[in-house]
Amino acid sequence: MCRLFGLTSAPERTRATFWLLDAPDSLSTQSHHDPDGTGLGSFAPDGTPHVSKAPLAAYEDRAFAEEAKQTESATFIAHIRYASTGSLEIRNTHPFEQDGRLFAHNGVIEGLDALDAHLGPDRAAVAGETDSERFFALITRETRARGGDVAAGIAAAAGWIAAHLPVYALNFVLVTPADLWALRYPDTHDLYVLHRPAGGHHGDRHLDHSGTAGRMRVHSRDLTGTDAVVVASERMDDNPHWRLMEPGALLHAGPDGITTTTVVLPDPPAHRLTLDDLHPVAAASQKAA
Repeated sequence: MCRLFGLTSAPERTRATFWLLDAPDSLSTQSHHDPDGTGLGSFAPDGTPHVSKAPLAAYEDRAFAEEAKQTESATFIAHIRYASTGSLEIRNTHPFEQDGRLFAHNGVIEGLDALDAHLGPDRAAVAGETDSERFFALITRETRARGGDVAAGIAAAAGWIAAHLPVYALNFVLVTPADLWALRYPDTHDLYVLHRPAGGHHGDRHLDHSGTAGRMRVHSRDLTGTDAVVVASERMDDNPHWRLMEPGALLHAGPDGITTTTVVLPDPPAHRLTLDDLHPVAAASQKAA
């Protein structure tokens, strides 16, 4: 299953180290099932997005996954891909960038011909083959149509897909230089949020999150003294305050320190897919590790 991770400490910039796959000190327990891509997104001080990503498995680029990535930003997004749509190429590897925003998705959307037709000229914003990047292009278009209101754009785009296309899951994280949005829909996959005060649950500790499957670890000493909001596909430590997002809920964490959660998709998809409905490749990508 794909792994999503998002973090915001906005407006404060923090430095974090990401290990995608296993931490370098625990390679002996490394999974034998290689992923199909790993990616990390962040922003420069002037708001310019920066994405570092690589398609793995068929490529001898293991160093990307094993190397500690030291990055400074107010918001971060990370993704580990298990391919369901699209070949193993950089253009199909998350996160994707459009209009200065970064996006990563975990799930499956079918009926892509209908989605392409609905996108019309905006299909040109999609460089790869994935359902995920098409979904992002629809969010981008609907956001523009609403004067830059990202939440309204997300609700419109996800609502159209839920009403018209076969859907397995639409879970995603979207970040700008100062904001983070996350959607869980429907209840197919988990998505957790942690409101982390400076120093964490104990008040005096740096951030050191490690996914239970051992595929992602995030470390930041800066967050000993800075608040943060973390979104992840799984609880990444023993903090008791991890909260499972409600199905259909859209979370927004802004630079003012205010986090809101709104149910934007109260009803299940009109054409809900099960694992048995998916192509074997897509089904394998969606199974829990």
